[in-house]
Amino acid sequence: MNDKTILTAVFLALALLAAGCEDEDETEYGDWVKSSDFEGVARSDGASFSIGEKGYVFGGYDGKNRLTDLWEYNAGQDFWTQKADFPGPARITSTAFSLDNKGYLGTGYDGDDYLKDFWEYDPQTNTWTQRADFSGTARSGAVSFGIGSYGYLGTGYDGHFLKDMWKYDPVNDRWTQIVSLGGSKRNNATAFVSGGKAYVVCGVNNGSYVTDFWRFDPQTELWTELREISNATDDDYDDDYEIARAYALAMIIGNRIFLACGESGSLRSDTWEYFPDSDLWEAVTDFEGSARTGAMTIHTSSRAFVLTGRSSTYRFDDMWEYLPDQEYDTDY
Repeated sequence: MNDKTILTAVFLALALLAAGCEDEDETEYGDWVKSSDFEGVARSDGASFSIGEKGYVFGGYDGKNRLTDLWEYNAGQDFWTQKADFPGPARITSTAFSLDNKGYLGTGYDGDDYLKDFWEYDPQTNTWTQRADFSGTARSGAVSFGIGSYGYLGTGYDGHFLKDMWKYDPVNDRWTQIVSLGGSKRNNATAFVSGGKAYVVCGVNNGSYVTDFWRFDPQTELWTELREISNATDDDYDDDYEIARAYALAMIIGNRIFLACGESGSLRSDTWEYFPDSDLWEAVTDFEGSARTGAMTIHTSSRAFVLTGRSSTYRFDDMWEYLPDQEYDTDY
C-alpha cells in the first residue's frame, strides 16, 4: 500500500467518524404519536377543558350542524365516554376552563347571534348547571383560564375586536371587570397557565396577526408585557421567530409549554416551546398530523393531546400526543 492510498484511507476513516459524531449530535427529540381517534363525529371550533387525568371535548361544527355533545377522554385507559349533552344553544368558538374539579363554558356564536351565557359542568354528577351570564358583551373567540379560586374570561369579537378581561367568582356566582389585557385587541387568541400566572399570546386584530405577548399575575391583577413573538429586535434570539397566528393551541406537559397548529394566512404545523424563565421560544418538531386550525387540546398532569380541527372544508377526528423527550421518529 503506497502513501497516497494510506492517506486516502485515513481521510475516509476520519470523515466517517465525523459523520457518526454529527449524527449523534443532531439526534432530534420531540415526537408526535397518533393516538386512538376521537369517538365523536369529526369537527372543528369546539371547546375543551381538562380535570385531573381526564380531558373533555365539547361541541363545535361538523360541516353541517353546530353540536352540543360532550365527551370525556380517559388517558390512562385510552377510551372515550359520551357524557350529558350540553343543554344550552349549540355553538362554535366558545371558551372553557376548569376550576376546583369542575368545568366552565360560555360565550360563542350560534350561527345568528353572539352569546354570553355561562355554564358549569360537574363530572361527579354528570350534570350541567347554568350560572350567571358573563357580564361583558356577548362574543365569540374569547380566551379563558382558571387560577386559584377564580376564573378569567376576556378578549374576542362582538362585532368589534376586544381586550377587556373579567374575573369569575364561582362561590358567589359573580363577575367583576378587572384591568384589561395590554397591547392589541384580539380574537381567537391563546391562553395558558404556568407557575401560577396566566399568559395570553397570538390572535388576530382587524386582519393582522398580533405579535405582542402578555403575562397576568392574579395576586396583583396586573399585566406585564413580554418579548414579542416576531423578529422585532436587532438581537439574534428572535431571528427565526414566526410564531404569530390565530387559533393556536397551548399544550402543557408537566412544567413545559408548547404552542402548535393554527393559521396565519395558511395552516400551521410548526410547534414552539416557551421558556418562562428566559421569556424565549424555541422551534421543536412540527406537528405530524395534517396541518389544521380550529383544533382542540386536552391534557393530564404529564401528557397533552391535539385533536379534531379543520383544513378548508375538511374536518378531522384524529388525535395526536406530543412526546417532547422521545427521539423523533423520521419514519412515521
